[in-house]
Formats: sequence, C-alpha cells, structure tokens
Amino acid sequence: MRKNPTASELAILRVLWARGPSTVREVHDGLNSEKPTGYTTTLKLLQIMADKDLVRRDEKQRAHIYQARIPREKTQSQLVRNLVDTVFGGSASRLVMHALSSKKASAEELSEIRRALDDMEGKSK
Repeated sequence: MRKNPTASELAILRVLWARGPSTVREVHDGLNSEKPTGYTTTLKLLQIMADKDLVRRDEKQRAHIYQARIPREKTQSQLVRNLVDTVFGGSASRLVMHALSSKKASAEELSEIRRALDDMEGKSK
C-alpha cells in the first residue's frame, strides 16, 4: 500500500496533475511559481516519489519524464478518508461542520454543497 504523500510531494503532484507528464525542469518551474525551491531538491523529491510509487518515470529520453501514478480525485479521496478517520473519529459530519465554521464558503460553494446533499438524499430514498 502506498504511503500518503507529504506536503512537498503533494505540491509536485499538483504540478503534474495540472501539466501532465513533465520533465524535472518543468516541475521545478511549476513549483517555483508558488514557492522558490532548488532544482536538486525537486529532482530528489521526484526520485523518492518514484521509489514510493507516487509517480512513474519514463527514462526513454535524455530528460526523464515524470507522471502522477494516481489521479487527483483518488488521492484526494484517500487523504480525506484518512483525515476523517484519524482526526474526526470517522465522522464525516464533524469534518464538514468544522470546515464550514473555520473558513467562509462562497455562495457558489454553498450552492454546490446543497446540490451534493440533495443528490445524496435522493439516492438514499
């Protein structure tokens, strides 16, 4: 079973999910737009992530190409499940209530949440 990605690894995964398969230089440039980091640090993290099976490395070309192994949605679901279990004692409602009370949601986000709840209620009837 794969380990959860660290915060630095998630930053790299966000770049790969947005850009698609990328060289170390492209990932590095994507990371630097958010927070300056060293090229060798980016390279080392990608090597570690390949060992952890978080990314796939294509070595056919001179510049290796890295690609996220797991889709964004699946990674997010796994992280949320772990968060609900470890921090909120398995209670999804406690997670949602905490999230809504700690950061103001926009009208659009609240509308999206209402639609999702209505859909879930409709499926359970």
